[in-house]
Amino acid sequence: MPHHHKASTGDNGLPSRQQILDLIASSDETVGKREIARAFGLKGHEKIALKALLKDMAEEGLIDGKRTAFHAMGGVPRVTVLRVVAIEDGEAIAIPDNWQPDDATVPPRLRLVERRAGPQGRGGPRKGPVAAIAALRPGDRVLARTEETATGWIAHPMKKLPAASEQFLGVVELDGSGKPWLAPVDKRERHSQPIADLGGAEVGNLVLAEPVGRSPRSGVKVTQLLGDPLAPRAFSLIAIHKHGIPNVFSAETLEEAELSAKQPLSPETREDLTHLPIVAIDPTDARDHDDAIWAEADTDPANPGGFRALVAIADVSFYVRPGGAIDREARKRGNSVYFPDRVVPMLPEVLSADVCSLKAGAPRAAMACHLTIDDKGRITNWRFTRAIVRISEVIAYEDAQARIDGNTAEPNLLALWNCWRVLTHARDARDPLDLDLPERRVVLDEQGRIASIALRERLDAHRVVEDFMIAANVAAAKALEAKVQPTVYRIHEPPSREKLVALKDYLATFDRNLALGQVITPGLFNRMLKDIADDSEKALIMEAVLRSQTQAYYGPRNAGHFGLSLGSYAHFTSPIRRYADLLVHRALVDGWGLEQPAPKVDLPATTGLAARDRDDLARVCDAISAAERRAMVAERETIDRYVAAWLSARIGEIFPCRITGVQRFGFFATIIGLGGDGLAPVSVLGDERFSYNEKAQALEGEETGTRFAVGDLLRLRLAEANPLTGALKFELEDGDAAIEPRGGRMAAKPRGKPIMGKRGRPTNIRHQGKRR
Repeated sequence: MPHHHKASTGDNGLPSRQQILDLIASSDETVGKREIARAFGLKGHEKIALKALLKDMAEEGLIDGKRTAFHAMGGVPRVTVLRVVAIEDGEAIAIPDNWQPDDATVPPRLRLVERRAGPQGRGGPRKGPVAAIAALRPGDRVLARTEETATGWIAHPMKKLPAASEQFLGVVELDGSGKPWLAPVDKRERHSQPIADLGGAEVGNLVLAEPVGRSPRSGVKVTQLLGDPLAPRAFSLIAIHKHGIPNVFSAETLEEAELSAKQPLSPETREDLTHLPIVAIDPTDARDHDDAIWAEADTDPANPGGFRALVAIADVSFYVRPGGAIDREARKRGNSVYFPDRVVPMLPEVLSADVCSLKAGAPRAAMACHLTIDDKGRITNWRFTRAIVRISEVIAYEDAQARIDGNTAEPNLLALWNCWRVLTHARDARDPLDLDLPERRVVLDEQGRIASIALRERLDAHRVVEDFMIAANVAAAKALEAKVQPTVYRIHEPPSREKLVALKDYLATFDRNLALGQVITPGLFNRMLKDIADDSEKALIMEAVLRSQTQAYYGPRNAGHFGLSLGSYAHFTSPIRRYADLLVHRALVDGWGLEQPAPKVDLPATTGLAARDRDDLARVCDAISAAERRAMVAERETIDRYVAAWLSARIGEIFPCRITGVQRFGFFATIIGLGGDGLAPVSVLGDERFSYNEKAQALEGEETGTRFAVGDLLRLRLAEANPLTGALKFELEDGDAAIEPRGGRMAAKPRGKPIMGKRGRPTNIRHQGKRR
């Protein structure tokens, strides 16, 4: 039996689950509780704790057997939730419902078999499963008892469960008769649901619930109590639970992170770059620093006017090994999620905010991208190394800009700006899509309450960092192509024909033409926007162009990046917060021979790509693309809730607004300078009937000709602000509701007194931020 040192156990003296499984798998002898205790040097109370740990592992399906002989089960719990994936020869085939792409290349497949009473044989009565096999369909979820047989895994269904999408998040309310109802926190849901079982919840509690029957009249039962929905920092929790964002690290993951953080750096296998004055330029409140940059004028006579530059990126692949607990959790999360009050990190804090983060003054492991740039801003050469860096300073964007503008910048900062000005030549030649849309920033005080909401200022400092990162990302993609390595591309495809036709119809309402017979390029949109003198009209068309774009995603086959006008593009610069970047780092390790010596601690040896990722990179690309979309929606909805909470104290106030969208049931408007989006339903527009002009995106009064169109500026009264859903509702200002259309003339005032109708159904129109 292999010898295990006590020092390899956790802080409580116990081995980890993985260490126990490794012991069982590597032993040629029978392994029971006694052998495990002996191997890890456990005594006294530790043996009692070991007994409890082994019981938990058995219930989780990690091991099976009695206390005298354990064996690995293969990861299928004895009682678990399964998801039906196929019906084969009349049999339902299922996989564990919580299986993720990181758990195994192929998930365990179980045949669902109804359990019958033994003595009466095939014709005997069933022993009580609620779910009839014949009634199951792909996608159904079943609670089942599993067992391994000589012919494979089988499962005996105990009961059919609600679909995962039938989990509801809401707030407990009482009606006039004292009956409890679940009020939704999703602005797309218009109706509350009766609560059949409170499960200990009280009025005002934020809860998770599930249906108790097939009929909506059956109501829901509370399954989890989440607390006060209006408490400070609760809005992000709503998004976390609603979208199922993993936000708690397992003990095993944290234990491995602590172990990984203790790995010593090997100067003999890394390039020493500690002498360079490399700087990290980041937001003021940034907790993790992925990237840092340096540049100087190239002294090579063959490159007059050119620069040598360095983009140093945290060497996360050194600390997060493929197949380990941290890696599995990072893959499941896909990316870090950023809320105004918290960050849900992709990696445990000991890595993300400490040893991986490029902090000033501390030696750090980095993946270095060395660039040679000519006087036209073109990347003429690149190389990648593993290095040790010591960041000279972490500077906030605003401070870096102030030094440049105030002529107080140090030589290394001036060199960065000079190199950036050269890079802009190549960017201008590419002519990437230039949509400088505002982004909201929520500032909280120490108690977690909203201090202010404003639009983020866009500085040259942001563009400097962005252009250096783009250069490094392009170099990474081309470096992997040169070595014919598996690559995770960042793909942004051109707009679809359908979206271009819709954009053409919209532009026609401005008396502008979009010829669809020509080649559609980002430069075409840029020239169109450049010709628009009116700022209001320009902002509207800019948003329409953004809405016409496709969603960027990750994939193993290159399709280019339309928005950046690049033929090859990968994400290399943010491995602390994006799993895609970590995969690119691992591919570079393999392609460019950057593997490090095997660690002296109990971690997987390789820092390159795992074999399963090489074989099926498309699968993990789909998973991390979905995780990114999940994060974007959660972040946007949380901002909406904070804005609504801030505005809830200003009900009845008049705000300058712009119409951003029109539908049959009303128009959407955003508060100028704030970004709060809400609905003005047709019921508040007066007594007359309004018709919807889809091509013009306008509501038109059939009697007076009153017109509400996308782009109109008008003053609206805030009628409702719901912090739980993030929904706002507007009504026309009493008296003269001045409307300034896109053409500049004043529209007719609607007749009649505004009438308050039923609660509208607001939808977000604006896109928050840019993720390239």
